[in-house]
Amino acid sequence: MTSSQIVTFINSFLSIFIEAVPFLLLGTLVSGLLEVFVTREDIVRAVPKNRILATVAGTFLGFAFPVCECGVVPVTRRLFTKGLPTSVGVAFVLAAPVMNPIVLVSTALAFRDYNDGAVIIVSRFVVTALVAIIVGVVFELTTKPHEVLLPGSLAPVSGGAGVAVTPERPKLLPGMLSALRFGIDEFFDMGRFLVIGTLLASLMQTFIPQSALRELGSGPVLSVLIMQALAFILSVCSTVDSFLALSFTGIFPTGSILAFLTFGPMIDIKSTLMLAGVFRRRAVAYLIILPLLLTLLAGVWMNLLLR
Repeated sequence: MTSSQIVTFINSFLSIFIEAVPFLLLGTLVSGLLEVFVTREDIVRAVPKNRILATVAGTFLGFAFPVCECGVVPVTRRLFTKGLPTSVGVAFVLAAPVMNPIVLVSTALAFRDYNDGAVIIVSRFVVTALVAIIVGVVFELTTKPHEVLLPGSLAPVSGGAGVAVTPERPKLLPGMLSALRFGIDEFFDMGRFLVIGTLLASLMQTFIPQSALRELGSGPVLSVLIMQALAFILSVCSTVDSFLALSFTGIFPTGSILAFLTFGPMIDIKSTLMLAGVFRRRAVAYLIILPLLLTLLAGVWMNLLLR
């Protein structure tokens, strides 16, 4: 490593980590509140009986829990231990980083003056919802919870790790203290995956020049693949990625920008490592491949449509 590469690595690591930590902390605190104040019966009552409708509902759950890709994983794991159906959790973990009010506002602000801004704003949310629903339904129709989730993510009645279900809601102050303890434990548990993912993302940013990737970004298909690769490598939080995507609008076509804004929040290096703490390896592979292919198709289709 040269001195300039060391500086680049440190700057990259700190920028990603400092950006991600507050959202991971928020997600783990929400996870603690869910553990203490939400019972399995609450989840059963809230989720529609029809599993397809439940998957659709999971896609829009981010408006109730507005967390990015760093915070959504611990929240989803806690919901799984409360009995949330696998398909609903899968749809939530893929969609919530985009399908929430914070990202809706940031995307609208970033692209308000761009020629195809309205197309990108609407398409980002439509494509994200469709991909999350499709992948959730695939998991619903082809898998069982014990085939998808690690033991620590399963509800106790399904053979999980013995996470206690609160029989009744505690009083506010003791409950908040318990939630804080759960949240701290969850933060350190999921934080190790965030650190490893941030290290990998920083190394790739250091040794793979973005300029080289941009030079390859011609053609309706290749440009989409390049932007998906950038989204995976850069691992930018979904709350601010719109402003980064805007800087690529003069270089890449609209469909490629759309792929960046849809695939990146679903899957990047740090979220992949965090998902590995919740899902089995084969499930993580499907959670990468299916969104990759679906957002690739959406991006290529838009490139051809607006060519």
